[in-house]
Amino acid sequence: MSRRHLAFDCAGSALAATLDDAAGSTGLLIVTGGNEVRAGAFSSQASMAARIAAAGHPVFRFSRRGVGDSEGVNMGFRNSVEDIAAALAEFRARCPSLQRIVAFGNCDAASALMLAGGLGCDGLVLSNPWTIEHDDGAPPPAAIRARYAEKLRDPRELVRLATGRISLRKLASGLGRALRPPPPPTTLSQEMRAGLARFAGPVRLLLAERDRTAQAFLAAWGSADPRLERCPGASHAFVEPAARGWLFERLCAALTQAG
Repeated sequence: MSRRHLAFDCAGSALAATLDDAAGSTGLLIVTGGNEVRAGAFSSQASMAARIAAAGHPVFRFSRRGVGDSEGVNMGFRNSVEDIAAALAEFRARCPSLQRIVAFGNCDAASALMLAGGLGCDGLVLSNPWTIEHDDGAPPPAAIRARYAEKLRDPRELVRLATGRISLRKLASGLGRALRPPPPPTTLSQEMRAGLARFAGPVRLLLAERDRTAQAFLAAWGSADPRLERCPGASHAFVEPAARGWLFERLCAALTQAG
């Protein structure tokens, strides 16, 4: 296994990338979400790439246009199809023995892959897809309900309620927000559903239990999809040791399935 830093062209801009080499014929393309560079939050994607490569699968990561040390203008996840397509082509060119590619995206990177119908990948691992079109900073009712359910399972919170250390006024207000009906599906979530319907390969939808973005996605998507898997106690970037192991296992399973 070795790590190479490189650059490739996307519509006239040089994009920075990193390739972790391995001998396997099924590779992992990591699409970075938000404005994060290819290393990921707390270098989580860099460390995951090394771990996946050590398991025998080459891994390609890149920063889209206008992010980090990549040239060009950052046009957001909705306009990142060219970036992802160029990264896929470069991955295949750098690893000619590749037969299959699985793409992994977290947050709006997952949304971008869904909107694009998978862009010819052989499998998709989509975690905490972004479905929020108008973010007013308030947690969605699903997130509030999850928080109150957690509190009701905690004996210390019940003691605080019984001894009057919790404001009943705030409690009533919170419960009122939690009982609001879920908002209608956003245009974004409908477009994502239509895009994913065009993809014929295997899909894994991974949700971090404590993540607001994941909770909003679940409210918009519904819980009946058999491809959904939830990681207990995980935050958005799966930085907890148990969550990192959980994510690694799901990525390896997807790579094996695609192979």
